Amino acid sequence: MAPTASIKSTKKRKAAAVEDAPAETSFPQEVGLDLGSEGEEDGVEGDDEDDGEVDEFPEIDAGSDSEEEVEESEDEDEEEEEEEEEDSEDITDVDDDIRPFPISKTVISDITGQPKRVYPEIEPDYDSDSSTEDAPNRVGNVPMHWYDDLPHVGYDMNGKKVLRPARGDELDKFLETVEDPNSWISAFDKTAQADKPLTPEELDLIRRLQEGENPDASYDPYEPTVEWFTGKGKEEVMPLSSAPEPKRRWVPSKWEKQKVMKIVRAIRAGRIVPNKPKSEKPQFYSVWNDEPSTHPAPLPAPKPRLPSHAESYNPPEEYLPTEEEKKQWEETEKEDRDRDFLPQKHSALRLVPAYNQFIQERFGRQLDLYMAPRIQRKKLQIDPNSLIPKLPSPASLKPFPVYKSLSVSHQKGRVRTVGISPDGSWAVSGDESGVVSLWEVIVGREVKRWKFDGKIGAVEWCPRMDVSFFVVAIEDHLHFVVPPNLHPTVLSATLAVLSPATLPPQPDTPSPVKWTSVAAASYSADKPLLSIALPPSSGVPKQVTWHRRGDYLATVSGGEGQGGVWIHQISRRHSQAPFKKVKGVVQLVLFHPTKAHFFVATQRYIRIYNLAEQKLLKTLLAGIRWISSMDVHPMGDHLIVGGYDRKLCWFDLELSDKPYKVLRYHTRAVRSVHFHPTYPLFASSSDDGTIQIFHARVFNDLMTDPLIVPLKILRGHEVKEGLGVLQAKWCPRQPWLGKLSTVKGGMADPAKWSHCASDAA
Repeated sequence: MAPTASIKSTKKRKAAAVEDAPAETSFPQEVGLDLGSEGEEDGVEGDDEDDGEVDEFPEIDAGSDSEEEVEESEDEDEEEEEEEEEDSEDITDVDDDIRPFPISKTVISDITGQPKRVYPEIEPDYDSDSSTEDAPNRVGNVPMHWYDDLPHVGYDMNGKKVLRPARGDELDKFLETVEDPNSWISAFDKTAQADKPLTPEELDLIRRLQEGENPDASYDPYEPTVEWFTGKGKEEVMPLSSAPEPKRRWVPSKWEKQKVMKIVRAIRAGRIVPNKPKSEKPQFYSVWNDEPSTHPAPLPAPKPRLPSHAESYNPPEEYLPTEEEKKQWEETEKEDRDRDFLPQKHSALRLVPAYNQFIQERFGRQLDLYMAPRIQRKKLQIDPNSLIPKLPSPASLKPFPVYKSLSVSHQKGRVRTVGISPDGSWAVSGDESGVVSLWEVIVGREVKRWKFDGKIGAVEWCPRMDVSFFVVAIEDHLHFVVPPNLHPTVLSATLAVLSPATLPPQPDTPSPVKWTSVAAASYSADKPLLSIALPPSSGVPKQVTWHRRGDYLATVSGGEGQGGVWIHQISRRHSQAPFKKVKGVVQLVLFHPTKAHFFVATQRYIRIYNLAEQKLLKTLLAGIRWISSMDVHPMGDHLIVGGYDRKLCWFDLELSDKPYKVLRYHTRAVRSVHFHPTYPLFASSSDDGTIQIFHARVFNDLMTDPLIVPLKILRGHEVKEGLGVLQAKWCPRQPWLGKLSTVKGGMADPAKWSHCASDAA
């Protein structure tokens, strides 16, 4: 009776609830699977006050599995099914739109004996979301133009390709719109690459959007307002505060002002740019086309040290430590060990055990990279053409010698010296056999020949224009020779200089140098008019140089000390040795063209002396191992020096005591260098058989550097016994060059004197 009465009362309460309350969902307020009492499941409210105790789990009686109890439980199940049917009838009366959720059943649990809700099982073939979707292409939200050049448009659930459906051309589309009345209610699906018809819901949504209505059909814009805070029990829980307004409501904040001023200063300084236009990049672009970053590139890490033989798995025997070395290594502190491991020998690589110091080494490597400072050395990106000086064209610097126009030969002996007259019409040469020849430069004819007893060391023409004679240095004598066929005026002036009627008085101190002259009345072109006998210990003079006025000449002999350098004055018939003691062996001497300065070149140094004040002015450091030749510029501010080590140094005497420029164009020893007296040219000859012509322009402006331009290399000279062009001298009035070189021929070694001319000649 009790179960029947409870079922009836439950039906009455449900009916009353349906009449009083509006339509509700099928779920009550508490939808959890809580283990409640039977009264709570039937809708009977329990006591208002909860004692806070937890309900105990009911015990299951093992002896309750009797037939009577089974029958009673079957009766109860029948009653519950009837009740559920009635409940379901009540629930089905409600609109399905209000109850979209599945309907549940209340059953008694076999384990706990308490009622529980059971929902119908989900049929995956019908109710599943994935089964209702008609989307075979599962590429996702990707741009479909990626598949424009492919035969498929994506992949399905199984990873197979979804082929592109066949589509007609524009004419087929037009015919389809004419024949198919439903073509206007279809849309192109990018994922499926086909036209799909629109559903009625989609068409209704499109119509609402076109008419400006709300897209949601169930939305009621005129529904009554819900008064959430109006009525009894719905008042606001927290009333407004009646406290007085704080001071910060009307006083500006100090910190906000500082923050704003900081931003203002940043805007004024340019660190913050307001309303900066954003540069929009395309969706796809080449990352290599971006401009390089202004930030410095990260410094490359130094490479680790390469392993040595001792770190091999099979090192040589000499790398294996002995027992004493092992004991010493173990007793040494870890910080003082020369290496962190002991070399070991293994017969195969597969027998090598794991390295126990691997983590420590990697950590040390990372620590070194983090702590050690690094410097990046950037390679200079220099254009090689920018390093080459911009020189003018040689064609714009003419005239200069370009070809050989005349060549004459001595009969025998090696010619080592040549002299050119001041007017450039005559040339005199001397060989080692004692023969001195006078040549006419224009035609190359030998006019006169003198024979001396001894080796010719040097031949030099006097630079004066009013007289005409030359000096021949042979053994320990200097002979002053007058050429034949002179003009009577020039001849008389020459005789007056070399053999005056009244000789100057003899010096108080006797000189070891003896002057001997022949009377002008007994003059003969076959013999020297004046001779100077040098001390016997002086040796063969290897150089004779004149002062520009023609009254002084200096000689350099092979002897050392006082007899090495002599200065002779013709007007006074006086000779003197300027140096009592010279450091090193004197190679060359020169007179300054405009000042009373005297250049003395030893093996490695060039010293400049002031003859008037008798003191050393400057010492030039040429950087040449052995100086062979030297010449001074006609202006007197520049000096060129050649050496046997193939170097040619240009000195600016006003700039420094070191070379302004060093030229290394010859492949063998430089024998002679010579400035042109009138043209901006200088030449250098070498044992490699070449003569190199340079344009050397010196400007009056001291701030402008000299212009040195290589012009021409004169070749065609044979090298005999390691000797090439021994001497080269300029013609004073023309851009011609006289040179001496050894050639083959005859039983002896005859030499050739040649003449080079320019196009302008």
